Amino acid sequence: MLNKGITVLNFDNSVIQQQQLFSQYPARVIDLTGLSSLARHYMPAVVRGQVQQLIPQENKYPVFIGSGDFHHVSEILTSRIKEPFCLIVFDFHPDWDSLPPRFGCGSWVSASLKNKNILKCVLIGAGSDDLNTGALQAANLEALAGDRLEIYPYRHKPSRVYFRRVAQNYSLNMRKDFFSSKISWRQLANEDLEKFTLELISRLPTPRVYISIDKDCLKKDFALTNWEEGLLRLEQLLIMLKLLRDNLDILGLDVVGDYSPVGDLKGMKGMISRIDHPQQFTGSHCAEELIRQVNARSNLAILNELFR
Repeated sequence: MLNKGITVLNFDNSVIQQQQLFSQYPARVIDLTGLSSLARHYMPAVVRGQVQQLIPQENKYPVFIGSGDFHHVSEILTSRIKEPFCLIVFDFHPDWDSLPPRFGCGSWVSASLKNKNILKCVLIGAGSDDLNTGALQAANLEALAGDRLEIYPYRHKPSRVYFRRVAQNYSLNMRKDFFSSKISWRQLANEDLEKFTLELISRLPTPRVYISIDKDCLKKDFALTNWEEGLLRLEQLLIMLKLLRDNLDILGLDVVGDYSPVGDLKGMKGMISRIDHPQQFTGSHCAEELIRQVNARSNLAILNELFR
């Protein structure tokens, strides 16, 4: 179980401005601002190595990473776990791209699944265009085999995949046609979340879990980010987190989805970032103080539920 305190991997100053966190929980802050532009959105292997060296090896605290642009740092954190475990991710995006870059915020789940210690990965709360037909052509569909990866959108229309094999999977219904497969997702909007979570817990191959929360899975009343709006309410996330806390051994937990401007990224990284980031995001045209207040309230609620 995690200790009552926090570690902040400070890439973008988004979390250290939330004094509400620091007044209630002891904090260790690791300054990584010098690598911010190199690590944002994606990072080459050499930068991954630098980040890995700067993060303390032993950590028993929840980790706050900042913007979801740095969600791939979760891959570094999970890679350090040397025993079998399950990875549970709350995110509006599935982050399972199979195309380069390997260490990116849109591909970190696929990179993490190369770790054989991860027995199962469960993605909860997706609903973005990344589950649309076109985007699925570049998704890590192979991970669905044997239910090693399960995806539970909060709400999403059926999708179709062309000229690729889609395995039968507990989290979806698949109908194969001649050139394509139609995927009908098991949507959380149709579920009793308590029953869903308890059922999920009962099927995990080990009670040891790592939890990663991207607050962009939440509606904008609960998270103001530099990504689009999610579909979950905060109380729904907390219901599931409580059941996970009560019934499982949480080896680690991280939180992303705080707000920071993307900045002036150059070259290929700038081009990819402009393509991937939505033109309208939940933090658009919001006062800085409002952004801090909304995100800090949700961060505190997550911590208070985790340590209740």
